[in-house]
Amino acid sequence: MNREERVRAVIEGGTPDRVPVSVWFHFSVYDQDPVSLAEAEADFVETYDYDFIKMMPFGDYGIQDLGAKLSIYCQPNRPVTLAAPGIRSMDDYRHMEVISGLQGTYGKQVEFARHLARCVPPHTPFIQTIFSPLTTLHKLTGGRVLRDLREDPDAVHHALAVVTAITVDFIRYNIDAGVSGFFFATQDARRPLLSLEEFRTFGEFYDRQVMEAYMGRTWFNVIHIHGMDVYFEEILRRYPPAVLNWHDRDTPPSLAEARALTDRPFLAGLQAAKKIADGREVWDDIVKNGTPESITAQVRDAIRSAGGKGIIIGPGCVVNQECPAANLRAVRQAVEI
Repeated sequence: MNREERVRAVIEGGTPDRVPVSVWFHFSVYDQDPVSLAEAEADFVETYDYDFIKMMPFGDYGIQDLGAKLSIYCQPNRPVTLAAPGIRSMDDYRHMEVISGLQGTYGKQVEFARHLARCVPPHTPFIQTIFSPLTTLHKLTGGRVLRDLREDPDAVHHALAVVTAITVDFIRYNIDAGVSGFFFATQDARRPLLSLEEFRTFGEFYDRQVMEAYMGRTWFNVIHIHGMDVYFEEILRRYPPAVLNWHDRDTPPSLAEARALTDRPFLAGLQAAKKIADGREVWDDIVKNGTPESITAQVRDAIRSAGGKGIIIGPGCVVNQECPAANLRAVRQAVEI
């Protein structure tokens, strides 16, 4: 099988010749230049013979054109950070206006997709990263939206509708560029952040509108449920069918528990999540800090835990940019069972 056939077999409930696999991290040296970023990601997937590319635009790409100020470094393991939020008052929510999904920083990510389509070998799937409207608003406001949606829900709904329209337009340009699908990340589907009713009202309502823009038009679509203590079963029951990706090594459900709930395909298995150590937040990352032997054991445990079917091996979140080459190779070699 070629790469596309292998991934499609898993998504369609078939049996691939082997389990598909990929790893992704931020290319922060290149991610302000869409051409260089596309070439770096195409080279990465060839170097390690992975089965697909999860595109890695920098995490705040969706807020720069909406008024946020960013600190940009273009250095390894030093990602873009928020310097000043784009929303500082309730009136700022109400004054948000729809812009083109081809404008500014959004447009750079479209060019990233276009150039990647020219770079990758035939039958190599690549999926664009998009964020839920609430996640984008969370980033744009520096987190204050989680308070503001309770104080003035109408203002927040206006802003969410604006972000949804921009995201849908951005999706259209990416489909035209040739992406295989979308990696839809929701970072607020978490019990510590929102009640279930709040999540449905301010999260799911807009998420489904975004997903409707590409479901049926692209074939390799993933939902990434980011963080700890997430609304996994809620998303499983109520969201359109897609490959499920979450921090399966760190938060319920485990892979075995998830397989008991659904036959949907998983993109999972590799430890990559934040934890608190000595009072500070650090990454627990087996691809960075493990050994080829421990990686092999974890990959094979993941395949067994998923029942030996319906799984694509990948990390629960991004891995470190400075992973040893031997470990990156070990991830690929571990699926040769």
